[in-house]
Amino acid sequence: MEKMGTRKLLLVSLMIFSMFFGAGNLIFPPILGQMSGTNMMVSMGGFLISAVGLPILAIAVVAKAGGLHILASRVHPKFAFAFTILIYLSIGPFLGIPRAASLAFEMGISPFLSKPAGDSSLPLFMYTLVYFRIAYWLCMSPSKLVDRFGKVLTPTLLVLIVSIFICSLFKPMGEFAAPIGDYAQFPLLKGFLEGYMTMDAIAALNFGIVISIALKEMGVTEEKELVSYTIKAGAIAGLFLSIIYGMLTYLGAVSKTRFGITENGAQVLTNVVFYLFGEKGAVLLGVIFSLACLTTSVGLLTSCSQYFAKLMPKVSYKTFVKILSVSSMIFANVGLTQILKFSVPVLTAIYPMAIVLMVLAFLNKFFKGNSYVYLFTMICTSFVSILDALGQFGLRIDILNSLPFYSKGLGWIIPAAVGAIAGFIYGNLRHKGFEEKYVLESK
Repeated sequence: MEKMGTRKLLLVSLMIFSMFFGAGNLIFPPILGQMSGTNMMVSMGGFLISAVGLPILAIAVVAKAGGLHILASRVHPKFAFAFTILIYLSIGPFLGIPRAASLAFEMGISPFLSKPAGDSSLPLFMYTLVYFRIAYWLCMSPSKLVDRFGKVLTPTLLVLIVSIFICSLFKPMGEFAAPIGDYAQFPLLKGFLEGYMTMDAIAALNFGIVISIALKEMGVTEEKELVSYTIKAGAIAGLFLSIIYGMLTYLGAVSKTRFGITENGAQVLTNVVFYLFGEKGAVLLGVIFSLACLTTSVGLLTSCSQYFAKLMPKVSYKTFVKILSVSSMIFANVGLTQILKFSVPVLTAIYPMAIVLMVLAFLNKFFKGNSYVYLFTMICTSFVSILDALGQFGLRIDILNSLPFYSKGLGWIIPAAVGAIAGFIYGNLRHKGFEEKYVLESK
C-alpha cells in the first residue's frame, strides 16, 4: 500500500471541495452577509455548522460505515433500499443535477440573450446539450477526476472568487449595516437554516463512492487507511469551504449600504462584480457559476452511476452515465422555477432523515448500536418531515404547528429526540427480557 503524500491529499481535498461547491453555495453566503450585517460572524457560525460541519460529518460516518446503504441498514434493510435510491435520485437526475445545469444557464448565458431569444426554449436546450456532453466526457474517466478537478477546475474557480474578494478590499463598497429580521433576533439559528438548504449533507452521503475510488487509484487499499484519508481530505475540503464562504459572506455584508436589499444571493454577486469590473463582470460571473455547477454535476453523475452500476451489475457504469446525463438534461429543460418548486418539498421530506441518520451514526457508541434507537428515531422524524413536505404541496396538517421550532423549519427535532429515547428504553428492556428468558431456560 502506498502512503499518500501531502500533495495527493490536497488534490483529493480540492476534488471534494469542487463536488460540494455548486451554485447554491455561491448564492447563499452573499445574501446571508447582506441580511445579517453586523451579526455576520454569529450567522456565519450557524451557517458553517450546517453547510460545512454536517457534510464533513456525513463523509466521515459513511466512510466508517462502509457506504450509505450499510449505514441506512441500521434502521431496517427495506428502509436502506428505499432511502438510498431516493437519495441518489433526488440529489442526482431528478433534482440536484438539473438544478445545477439550469442555474448555470440562468447566470452564465441568460444575461447575454436578447428578449426574443430569452423567451425561447432553444437556448436552454442547446446549452444543456453542450453542458451534459462535457459532463459525460468528464465522467467517463472517474479515476482522472482528482487531476482534472484538483489541478485545473477547482484552482481556477478558487482564483476567480479570491480575485473578486481582493478587488473588493481595494475598491470598498461600504460598511456593515444593521441586521434584518431573524438575523437580528436569531442570527445563529437563521444562519444554520440557510446552510441547511445547500443540500450538501445529502450530497455528501453520495460522494463516498467517488472519494473511495480516487483514493484506491492512488494506492490506498486498506479499509482503515481509506477511512482515515477520506476523513482527512474531507476536513481539508471543509476548511477551504469555510474560507470561501467567509469571503462571499463579507461581499454580501459590505454591499448592502451601496446597493440596498436584493432578492437573492445571485443578485448580490451580480451587483458586486459589475461594480468591481464593469460589464466584463458578467463574463466573470458566468464562468464562476458554470464551473461551480459543472463540477458538482460531474460529482453527482459519477457517484449516482457508480451506485446504480453496483446495484445492477448487468448494466455498466458508462451506460448509467449516459442514461443519467440524458435524463438530467431533460429535467433541466423544465426550467429552474419548476425544478425549485418541486425540489423544496422533496428536500423537506428527506433532509431531516439524512441528518438524523448521520447524528445517530456519530453517537453510535453512546447507545451501543441499539437498532431500536435508529428505527424509532427514523419513524418519528419521517412522520413529521413527510407531513411537512405534503403541506408544501398543499395538504396542510394543522397539528404540526404545535411542534416546537416548526415555524423555523426544524419541527422534526423534538420528535426525533423522543424517538431516540423511546428506542433506547425499548431496546434495553427487550434485551434485558431476552437475557432473563435465557437464564430461566438454562436453569
